[in-house]
Amino acid sequence: MAEVLYRRRRRHAAGGMLEAALSYAELGWPVARGTSPGQDRACSCDRMGCPDPAAHPVTMAWGMEASTDADTIRRWWTAAPDANIILPTGRVFDVFDVPREAGVMALARMDRSGVPAGPVAAIEASRYLFFVATRSPVDEDEWWSCHLDCVPESVEEMPGLRWHCRDSFVLGAPSLLPSGRRGTWIRPPRDTGGGTVHLPDPIAVLSILVDASEEFPG
Repeated sequence: MAEVLYRRRRRHAAGGMLEAALSYAELGWPVARGTSPGQDRACSCDRMGCPDPAAHPVTMAWGMEASTDADTIRRWWTAAPDANIILPTGRVFDVFDVPREAGVMALARMDRSGVPAGPVAAIEASRYLFFVATRSPVDEDEWWSCHLDCVPESVEEMPGLRWHCRDSFVLGAPSLLPSGRRGTWIRPPRDTGGGTVHLPDPIAVLSILVDASEEFPG
């Protein structure tokens, strides 16, 4: 019976993952395949003691493979229906990744001050993701790719804040993590017309997130 229920949950989730991946593609957001929780281990990858279980791409070529092509996406999720969704950053959008408490406070401050937040997602119960317009790199010192072990030198000045830009990625809702929690949208991306999503200026959002992150460093 447990195995039957497990298979039913996977089939239900699989439809949701494919639908979500196609929805991102319709917004012009490239997607790639991610790992997922294994049936008897934290991550479906072959790495023992995976440092980022169910939260990384299935292949190192994810950056080149990421696509908005519907046929490609259907083929991927038909072959691996429970694969999580990887959203590359630094292409259509960047993502500010902050502790949940800082994110909640920042959203409240944005609402009061009239600063548009744009799409905001929650991953696990501990992190909020703020999607903002990407910036063309003019000064390399402004940029960092902060996935896993990569951190900016100025991290002490921005406690708890990560900036996902070029060569980085985030999980897309409703990706499933080993805890059993799924990524969720607090404020989902919405097509504002012409197949585009409003993405706020990163500097305006960053100034508020920095203040909030100093109070809740995570």
